[in-house]
Amino acid sequence: MSAPVLSIIILAVMFLLATVLPLNMGALAFVGAFLLGSVVLGMSTNEILANFPGGLFLTIVGVTYLFAIAQNNGTIDLLVRGAVRLVGNKVALIPWVMFGITAVITAVGALSPAAVAIIAPIALSFAAKHKINPLMMGMMVIHGAQAGGFSPIAVYGVTVNSIIAKTELDANPMAIFLASFLFNLAIALVLFVVLGGGKLLSTPGGRLVEQAAEKRMSVSVGARAAGVTLQGSGSDISAAGVSAKGTSGSGASPAAGPAGSGAPPASGARASVPQLITILGLIALAVISLGFKVDVGFVSITIAIVLALVSPAAQKGAVNKISWSTVLLICGMLTFVGVLEEAGTIAFVSGGVADLGMPLLAALLICYIGAIVSAFASSTAILAALIPLAVPFLATGEVGAVGVIAALAVASTIVDVSPFSTNGALVLANAPEDVDKDRFYKQILAYSGIVVAVGPAIAWLVMVVPGWM
Repeated sequence: MSAPVLSIIILAVMFLLATVLPLNMGALAFVGAFLLGSVVLGMSTNEILANFPGGLFLTIVGVTYLFAIAQNNGTIDLLVRGAVRLVGNKVALIPWVMFGITAVITAVGALSPAAVAIIAPIALSFAAKHKINPLMMGMMVIHGAQAGGFSPIAVYGVTVNSIIAKTELDANPMAIFLASFLFNLAIALVLFVVLGGGKLLSTPGGRLVEQAAEKRMSVSVGARAAGVTLQGSGSDISAAGVSAKGTSGSGASPAAGPAGSGAPPASGARASVPQLITILGLIALAVISLGFKVDVGFVSITIAIVLALVSPAAQKGAVNKISWSTVLLICGMLTFVGVLEEAGTIAFVSGGVADLGMPLLAALLICYIGAIVSAFASSTAILAALIPLAVPFLATGEVGAVGVIAALAVASTIVDVSPFSTNGALVLANAPEDVDKDRFYKQILAYSGIVVAVGPAIAWLVMVVPGWM
């Protein structure tokens, strides 16, 4: 058996084990890299580790450490509370506030499952109080998280752009970010219209909305996100450090409140000095890393240390909230992908795709592979595996590389609405108490089926076929 074929079998077994068993695929990838590299290819340990993505490691650690401090000092609570106050008596705007705030949280570096874990309980609580369709509210949160997920300083965005930077392909981080943002925004608009958003336009809300926000914020959402546990499949659950065991939309226990998180009481509180500095730090992260092209990892960890010095109590436990499982996942996968390249697997697969003789059909096939597998496994792992495999095919120039990568990015992440993935499972776990859980599960399952069936084709049709990207 040739090395490329054997490596593909190893990759398939890794995905199968990570989906069926509670195993981190990154750990499996390191084992696969070691066995394939040393046993089959005769590579030395140093040659295998030369593929370890040190820069990406620092970026993920830095941005998640910074975001953990922002949770601990109550800055995220403050932003959510302020956003809800802005809607006044317009109940119809609440779903859009949840979409927007989740997009902002992921755009500045939070992992998608962590952002959903923070916002979903709040959003679904509002849905119950104001008779908003819970499916619409839950999916608005997930699509908001995915809308911001490919910003140049977000984990998804950094992962994809880091892979592309190592190739000769044209890189356009902003195009990929905007493609994901606009695609998820369009889905949110359709959901809003189809699931009763029009009726909300005439629904009064007034002070009830703000009171609900204050009551919800009296329990630290940062602590909820850190302590949510979830029984279910999908390797992104452990990757986010999020579990949902025993979670419900009815609220957290007092033990998980501000005292436990280090955040100040939310009700009626003004922004504290550490919170203002945190907001300035997040703005500085975007300006310095994007405007001046300074490494995101070094900038984010520098700002995190500044915040830790300003408020030592707020950084207590923040290191433990760094998404070490995600670090293991991404670094393991990219190390394994480097060994795949040595084995000739990437050239082998790309050659097979090119032999189809139909570049557009090949691009569509790649999008559907990403979507179907990602609905049950880790979106991050799929991106880390499929993009390198597609690079030689894209280098031929027969289809637009940026368009295919953008379509693959969208197709592999919009399916996180699946109840078998972390985000969909978190929404299901936080369903309002008066909602029939079995019916809600079937609704999410049906919706995710539509997304998997139609989403990749639409992304391909919009981003690849016209050839404008």
